Amino acid sequence: MERNRPAAAVASAAGRWIARAPGTYVWLTVLLVTTHLLGPLLPAAEEYVRLPAPTGLDALADRPFRIFLAGLLWLPQGGHWVLCAVLFTLFHAPAEHWLGTLRWCAAVAAAYVPAGLLAETALLWAARHGHAPPSATNSLVYASDQGLAGVAAVLTYRLPRVWRYAYAFGVLVFCGVPLGAGPDVTDLARFTAALAGLACYPLTRRAPETGRAPAQ
Repeated sequence: MERNRPAAAVASAAGRWIARAPGTYVWLTVLLVTTHLLGPLLPAAEEYVRLPAPTGLDALADRPFRIFLAGLLWLPQGGHWVLCAVLFTLFHAPAEHWLGTLRWCAAVAAAYVPAGLLAETALLWAARHGHAPPSATNSLVYASDQGLAGVAAVLTYRLPRVWRYAYAFGVLVFCGVPLGAGPDVTDLARFTAALAGLACYPLTRRAPETGRAPAQ
């Protein structure tokens, strides 16, 4: 019995951690099912949700539900769920613990939908005016990617003020470096999502976890 106590304590702590971030782990479970279970068993379902590409403004206007559903419920092709689970645990779960589920959902939505639309619009304009190749708009915008960038940026306001600027700079650099290699909609949306996350400061006021304003 004594030997089982450390394992039971770890399991109990993990259970409490997960229970305090239901949105994070429900979403993560859905991504596991769609990407690694549903996709291999029912490839036609994956094809229906992911396609058609490109996802330019015409596609978004004609099939907005399918386009945003694809980005919300599936990982990028070649994405690794285990890595996603680690990143969700490091960023999404602490943010949901801090903000509460509703404010966390609002932060994810603010990073995902507007960032995707703005990135798609900018690159479509650039492609039509010869500033970017047409292929730049041929990628889906995935909530697992853009939502993560936005929430990572929101966590800036969880830090003491002395660390905030360095952390925010690091997030923007990490999200912005791929833009230098010939951006596509995914790269631009990720960077835009990080900016959107930094703009979510009002959501962090009197975060439910502490009942206080973020650290000053």
